[in-house]
Amino acid sequence: MLVLLINDHLLKQAWPGIVTGKLSDVAGLVVAPALVALLFWRRADLAATVLTGVLFALVKSTETGAELASQAWTLVGGPSRVLADPTDLLALPALALAWWVRGHSVHLSPRWLVVVMMPLTVFAVTATSGTGPTVSAEAVEVGKSGRISVYTDSRTSLVSDDGGRTWSSVSGERTRQPQSAQCAPAQATRCYQVVKGRMAVEESDDGGRTWRSSWKLSGDDLERLTRQHDRPFEPRSTALAVQARPGGHVVVVANGLDGIVVRDTSGTWRRVGWPGASEPAEVNVDSEWRVALFLAVCMLFGGVWAGLRQFSRVYTGFAVAACLGLLAVLNGGEVVSMGEYVPYADTDLLPLVGLGLLAVLVGTVVCLVLTFAGKARPVPTTVGILASPLVYASVYLPFAGWSAGTPESYTLAVAIAVLLTALVLLASAVLIRNDARRANPYFFDGSSTSSPT
Repeated sequence: MLVLLINDHLLKQAWPGIVTGKLSDVAGLVVAPALVALLFWRRADLAATVLTGVLFALVKSTETGAELASQAWTLVGGPSRVLADPTDLLALPALALAWWVRGHSVHLSPRWLVVVMMPLTVFAVTATSGTGPTVSAEAVEVGKSGRISVYTDSRTSLVSDDGGRTWSSVSGERTRQPQSAQCAPAQATRCYQVVKGRMAVEESDDGGRTWRSSWKLSGDDLERLTRQHDRPFEPRSTALAVQARPGGHVVVVANGLDGIVVRDTSGTWRRVGWPGASEPAEVNVDSEWRVALFLAVCMLFGGVWAGLRQFSRVYTGFAVAACLGLLAVLNGGEVVSMGEYVPYADTDLLPLVGLGLLAVLVGTVVCLVLTFAGKARPVPTTVGILASPLVYASVYLPFAGWSAGTPESYTLAVAIAVLLTALVLLASAVLIRNDARRANPYFFDGSSTSSPT
C-alpha cells in the first residue's frame, strides 16, 4: 500500500512512464490477494491469488473487462476509467511475491480490515485538484492603431498600447478568429507559429520552409500550471500575432488558461500570465501534503509500538485502523480519480469519510490507553513523538518549495524528500535499536530466543 501511495502521488509526477506505471500494477498485485482473501469466510490464500490473477488478466486484456472494472471502481472511488493494456500482464509474476509474503505473515482474520483498508485503496489512486482561473486567452490581434488585443472566452480582452509591456482589461469584446502563424511585418522571412496541441512556439528564418523551437513551457512549469486549475484542460498555445516595434518586433501569444506570453524586441520570452490579477492561483501540493501527514502519523504510532512491552498486536490493529481512517478523512473535497476531476459530494463517499473519522478517534484513544497499559519504554516513544514532525517536514517542505519555484525540478524535490526522510528514519531506527539492546542485550547477541519486550 505504501508503494502505491508514494508511487502514484510522487514518483509518477517525477518520472512518468513505463517504470512507474508498471510499478503500480506490481504493487497492486502484491496487495490485492490479501484483501481478496479477507472476503472469504475462511482463509483462502490460493483461491484469492488465483482469482486476483484471473480478474487482472480479464481487465487488462479485454475491453469488456476494463469497462466492468471502470463501473466497479466508480462505485468505490467516484467516476473512473480503467483502460485495457495487455502489456500490464507483465506484472502477473508479482502474484508469486504476494503468495510468499502471505505465507510468511501473521494470520490476521478480523473482517473489519476489509472496510478499514478501503480508504487507503481509494487514496492510492486519487489526488486533489487545484484552483485557478477559468478564463482562457483564445486569440490575438494587432489593430490599425498599433493596439494589441488578446481576446478571451468571457467577452473581455486584454489590450496593450506599448508592445506588450503593460496591459489593461476591456469588457464587451467578442473573440476573434485565432491566427496560428504570422511573419514579422518588416522581416518577411522571419515567421512564428504555435505548435499544435502544446504550449510552444516555433520560428522560421526561411519564410516557413523549416522550423525550430523558439519558446516552450518546461515540464515543471507545465506541472505547476496543471495543479493551479480546478478543471482538466489541454495545455496549448491557441494563437499569436507579430507587431513591428522600434529595434525589431514583438510576438504576443494567447496561451489558453495560462494567459499571455510575450517575446520582446531583444528576443527574450516572458510569461505575462493574467495582468491585473490579484495573485496567481496556488500550486496544489495536497497530494504530497497527505503523503507527508500519513507517514508522520505512521512514524508516531510506530515509535510507540517499538517500545511496547505488552499488547503489541492489539496496538498494531488499532494503529492501522487510525492511520487508514485518517486517509479517508483527508480525502474529503474534490479529487481526481483515474485522471477525472470529481467532487466527493457527487461520489457518495461521505459515509466512508465518517467511518474514517470514527476509526481515527477510536484507534487513537485505544492506542493511547495501550501505550500506558503496555508499559511502553520512554526512549522509543520519545523518538516517535519527535521524529513524527521531522518526517512530515522532510516529505512536505521540498514540494512546498517546488510549488514556489525552488527547487525548479520536481524530480529534485522528490530526491530531497526521499533523502531527508531516509535520514530521519535511519536516525530513529538507530536510537530505538540501541534502546532495545540496553533493555535486552541477550536477545541481540544470540544467547536468548525470548522477545526483547
